[in-house]
Amino acid sequence: MMADLHHTPTALCCCRKSMPVSGARCVGDSSWPSAAPGPGSPRCPLVDVASASNFRCFQLQHFHLDLRLNFAVKEMSGWLVLDLVPVQSGVHTLVLDSHPSLLIQSIDCKVPGGQEEPASLTYRVDPFTDYGSSLNISLPTAAVKPGRLIQITVRYTTTDGPAIWWLDSELTCGQSRPLVFTQGHSVCNRSFFPCFDTPAVKSTYTATVRVPDGVTVLMSASRSSYSKEDRVFQFSMEFPVPSYLVALVAGDLQHVDIGPRSRVWAEPCLLSCAVKKLGGSVEHWLGVAEELFGPYLWGRCDIVFLPPSFPIVAMENPCLTFIIASILESSEFLLIDVIHEIAHGWFGNAVTNATWEEMWLSEGLATYAQRRITTEAYGEAFTCLETAVRLDALHRQLRLLGDNNPVSKLHVKFESGVNPSTLMNLFTYEKGFCFVSYLSQLCRDVRRFDCFLRDYISQFKFRSVVAQDLIDFFLTYFPELKDAAVAQREGLEFERWLSGCGPPLCEPDLSAGGSLIQPVQDLCDLWRTSEPPDLQTLLTFDLSAWSTFQIVLFLDRMLDYSPLPHAVMVSLSDCYSSLFDGLNAEVQIRWLQMVVRNSFYPDLPRVRAFLHKHTSRMYTVPLYEDLVAGVMKCVAVEIFYQTQRRLHPNLRRTLQQILFQTSTPATNQNGPALPNSPSTSPPSSTQDVNVSA
Repeated sequence: MMADLHHTPTALCCCRKSMPVSGARCVGDSSWPSAAPGPGSPRCPLVDVASASNFRCFQLQHFHLDLRLNFAVKEMSGWLVLDLVPVQSGVHTLVLDSHPSLLIQSIDCKVPGGQEEPASLTYRVDPFTDYGSSLNISLPTAAVKPGRLIQITVRYTTTDGPAIWWLDSELTCGQSRPLVFTQGHSVCNRSFFPCFDTPAVKSTYTATVRVPDGVTVLMSASRSSYSKEDRVFQFSMEFPVPSYLVALVAGDLQHVDIGPRSRVWAEPCLLSCAVKKLGGSVEHWLGVAEELFGPYLWGRCDIVFLPPSFPIVAMENPCLTFIIASILESSEFLLIDVIHEIAHGWFGNAVTNATWEEMWLSEGLATYAQRRITTEAYGEAFTCLETAVRLDALHRQLRLLGDNNPVSKLHVKFESGVNPSTLMNLFTYEKGFCFVSYLSQLCRDVRRFDCFLRDYISQFKFRSVVAQDLIDFFLTYFPELKDAAVAQREGLEFERWLSGCGPPLCEPDLSAGGSLIQPVQDLCDLWRTSEPPDLQTLLTFDLSAWSTFQIVLFLDRMLDYSPLPHAVMVSLSDCYSSLFDGLNAEVQIRWLQMVVRNSFYPDLPRVRAFLHKHTSRMYTVPLYEDLVAGVMKCVAVEIFYQTQRRLHPNLRRTLQQILFQTSTPATNQNGPALPNSPSTSPPSSTQDVNVSA
């Protein structure tokens, strides 16, 4: 997943007492229970505080969705069938994660192959957290026996929950037909269908989706078919996945094959641009990844580009990556985003963090894998430059939050009620990356570490793991390192890496990127003076020949130096603003943040033009927050009223909160309050994190 890290939500993460919970089967366990699993048996977390379900009492073998999409009333209706095997005796209740936006109509139970008619079940919906509820289903005692399969059918209708985003035609790229998509990460899919909404549980699934004429449906599934006569799409995911990776998009979508196992999907008006940008690169990147980490396990590697209302940058839904179309402006950011999501095919999707408290097991490892791929494909210097941009952002966030803030831990313990989505921050990605890089350095051979990761995937594929599983496997794989007690090396203890606050204990050597990074710093040093540098000196720096990441690094570091003297801003604008006008939005937004933070009124028309053009969260929220924080709030209000009809309702509410300092929780369209949903504005303490991928 590539979150919008211009603004990374943070949360107060409180330690919790361990809760005694009876044992249950973990995904992939060969035996149950296991008091002390070895390096080949994943450890199951005692509890997932983000799930109300009693997932430890059952083995979920498979589930099926049968849905009808109604664009006129923005509603999905149908049923869910769960194939469950109780693993304990005396279990009389099934508890699923749900959401107030799900309207439950009926629930029944049957034993496959039995003679009895399905039994109608009683149920109760209880409050759980701001982001969900618990669906408590009373099970028939006679039918429920350990080891015997039962089928639970839940008939329901969705309204406007946090997982489901209905777009009117005006909010799509083509502005001709409406579109709907789902976004399940981290705990949103409980508003899509009742489920064990925890990454500790994986299963296969199938789906039947009925739609109006002219609508194409895609899902994160390995196989699909379509009956034109019935307007019915059929999907099958033959590999086990956690609930958050079940995704759907439906609208006016077309495709072009760009490789033997990949195609690009988009609205017709975007398709040729997307194909031109990606070309045959996806197959090349897949091939590099397979050389490093072993076979790609998912069959298809398709990509769908979504309108600017998509709330994050990209999402690694298996077989079908979702990416915001806005990123097509920047070829380098697009490259990084797609490669990162490809890396998730191994790290995050095949082997998944069993609890959201250790999200770095997905994002940190995927970031490391992404950089191994870019190093092999584009060289070490390019990778070091991109890493420098991100590590700069990490340290910027640390300065804002403080070294002792608990969100800077890799293993973050949090209380029930804290939305795991609020833990999507740069520490998850970059501090996790630094720890994995440190493990690689301990091996003294990056190729040997590649082999370790390949065997790690082979050992744990389609399972969910905790950090100790990775560490145990690492120390077993490299017995000489275990004998040398590297896990207890003073100042670099593994436990300190995982549970300590603050910056990474060490960072990778980026000197191989010096030829790209040093000119950026040299130019920054020229501009840091109280007077503008002389023109002759500046002519030695040709920014038109620089890469996007070099210019982004330059502007990010100049933002760190703001406020700047007015004369310096005048000179910067004279030298670069026309150049930046012709570059992509990743460059433009950083320059415009400098304009706003330095109250540089001559370039204010550029801010207006940018916010009239761009309607995605990643390019609007940062500028609005800067406008409000400075002396230009009236400008922000004026632009908002001029553009609000072209903004998604969620983003519109977020900007209203920023502009008018309202405390009303954001809602997903007309649904219940969702104070921790992606639609809410993050706290101002992170507004200076200038990185979006």
